[in-house]
Amino acid sequence: METLKVQNLNHHFGFTEILRDINFIVEKGQVLSVVGPSGGGKTTLMHLCANLLDVEEGSVENSFISSSFAFQEARLLPWKNVIDNISIGLIAKGWKKNLADQKSREIAIKFGLEEEDFDKFPKDLSGGMKQRVSFARALVVNPSLLFLDEPFSALDIGLKRELQTHLIEMVQEQGLTILFITHDLMEAIRLSDKILLLEADPGHVIKEFNYDLEQDKRDDKFVYQETAKILQDKTIISTFELELK
Repeated sequence: METLKVQNLNHHFGFTEILRDINFIVEKGQVLSVVGPSGGGKTTLMHLCANLLDVEEGSVENSFISSSFAFQEARLLPWKNVIDNISIGLIAKGWKKNLADQKSREIAIKFGLEEEDFDKFPKDLSGGMKQRVSFARALVVNPSLLFLDEPFSALDIGLKRELQTHLIEMVQEQGLTILFITHDLMEAIRLSDKILLLEADPGHVIKEFNYDLEQDKRDDKFVYQETAKILQDKTIISTFELELK
């Protein structure tokens, strides 16, 4: 079975300890999120798992066949139009351009882009449209594992919900696996099978929360109730410094 296995992971930038003794496993079809305050090492952890940083101490074993990444910023290539930005991963995999373009148009439509947008360049797109392109680019290659680094943080509520719904469908229909970094507890509860709470200085896992209800059955009432419950957790209160002064 495809898994991402992190064992005894430590990381330093110079003399500063960023992560200490991180251990977890992400299994096929699972959504695992890592939450915690800003500056706690969440993005560094993601980059180590995605092989964007070298592992110095401990191990990251990734047996997933393929993976892709959606960042907090869309990171589109400014000299390429919408379809060329989406298709870049397919082209890199050796797809012929006409087939890559066709596949890219199909997923662009699925993610709410219009045909009139296809020839636009990033400078002509709104922030929401850029993020649609970013998600389409990440998912057009049909990855087994998707890395998400706070991709919803700058989006309005409607677009955020729309993109989350697409991801939930892919998890349930295709067995997509997601490692998700966020500081938004409601997002984590809506999407995740397991939530790891990361405390800062250095970043280390201090608690986990598990949710068995299928994501498509988690309505607003469920999410609000579970968020209210988790906000009363003493570890959450302490980690996010939610105490009233």
